[in-house]
Amino acid sequence: MIIIAKFYITTAIDYVNAKPHLGHAYEKIVADVIARWKRISGFDVFFLTGTDENAQKNAQAAKATKIPVKQFVDRNVKGFQELVKLLSISNDRFIRTTEKPHFSISQSIFKKVLEKGDIYKGKYEGFYCHGCESFKTEKELVNGKCPEHDKKPEWISEDAYFFKMSKYEKQVRKLLETKGFVLPDYRRIEMLNRVKEEGLKDLCVSRSKLDWGIPLPNDQNHTIYVWFDALINYLSGLDYPKGNRYKNYWPADIHMIGKGITWFHTVIWPSMLISAGIAIPKSVFVHGYVNVKGKKMSKSLGPVIDPVNIAKKYGSDALRYFLLREIPFGEDGDFSEESLKARINGELVSDLGNLLTRVLTLVEKCKTKLSGKPELDKELRIKVIQQKMDRLELHHALDEIWKFIHSSNKYINDNEPWKLDSSDPKLGNVLYNLLEALRIVAILINPFIPETTEKINKQLGLGAKTGTLRDCKFRSGPFKGKPKKGKYLFTKVK
Repeated sequence: MIIIAKFYITTAIDYVNAKPHLGHAYEKIVADVIARWKRISGFDVFFLTGTDENAQKNAQAAKATKIPVKQFVDRNVKGFQELVKLLSISNDRFIRTTEKPHFSISQSIFKKVLEKGDIYKGKYEGFYCHGCESFKTEKELVNGKCPEHDKKPEWISEDAYFFKMSKYEKQVRKLLETKGFVLPDYRRIEMLNRVKEEGLKDLCVSRSKLDWGIPLPNDQNHTIYVWFDALINYLSGLDYPKGNRYKNYWPADIHMIGKGITWFHTVIWPSMLISAGIAIPKSVFVHGYVNVKGKKMSKSLGPVIDPVNIAKKYGSDALRYFLLREIPFGEDGDFSEESLKARINGELVSDLGNLLTRVLTLVEKCKTKLSGKPELDKELRIKVIQQKMDRLELHHALDEIWKFIHSSNKYINDNEPWKLDSSDPKLGNVLYNLLEALRIVAILINPFIPETTEKINKQLGLGAKTGTLRDCKFRSGPFKGKPKKGKYLFTKVK
């Protein structure tokens, strides 16, 4: 019996108070690369993304537009679903937290924690940032403002229910002392130091007097604090507790998140799960922000780049490639259209697109068998690429793939096949090597720029099916496809 390894990856779920920006696109793209890579590596993958719809900021935005909240949310979620489709994101499920099953699952987990004796009623007084949907300590504020949203939080005083998070300080601290739980490692150290410095305090997990959100199972006058409900999407997206998906895929292998919500995922979420008796995720990867001229993109602060417009203007693969190549994974990066154009013209057009066109132009003139002995295979470093991907160094893995593309371009220049007679077996040998190289390149770039893989395979005459890593080796000749030159992969941008 063959046992196929399971792999579960999630993105954070997005507020729908405004259109998606490039930061939302980036997170989905990097998670998609990892999911696709795992699939071609032989894993059974489940990939979840979606939207956070029970937030008070959604209700506030709806009120400002004088549209009923449900209607507002239903309208705005379409922008995020369009983004996912446009960027070729291969998610297995798109969850919305207004779905009825999510309501009942959130209430059931709240009830579990309540019955454990870990929830009690009290009174909350403190600063609340509506942008973050979270309470802030004075220490977290900068000049009295939330550093994420540059706004003064509102002072709130109300009856509330609290989760005994302080009870789980030792377990959370031990978890944060475990290398690999939070990546990159310096993010783990940041959270560990914060826990050591501040300790864990009990967490307010309800709001009163709100008419939008999930009611508490024990008190209909209160709604579940949005972060308590939002985090549960990772379970409700798997049909917790009895669904086959939950049984097959939990615990999550990677929660992919932005650095602004690290505390929620590495401290609050594990505390909730420990209390509810549910297994803890294996790792949380914290990526950086996509900046514009060094400034973080924010729906409330700006500047905001619309990824839908950019993808439609330049192509979704071009946008995917740029973000993956330009931004060192785990760090902040900067976006500019000029840099995007340079990547398109330089690497996508000149390196990859021209290679395919040159090879297939020569194939059209070739009158000998496309067969020979492998010569380019020694330039292919599959193990190195695998190591980079295993370490989640996506930008380095893509760089290594591009080195092989450069080697293929050098091979065609060194051998000068255009000078050979169309019936010369040496021409068949050179083209066999180049066609095999392109076939393998199409497999390797599939996680990064999947639409381009389809285009290459079509022109190589290989059909639509993507190969796996096992197929990334030079096969004995003759070349098994029926190559036919088509349109250019990418168009140069003026």
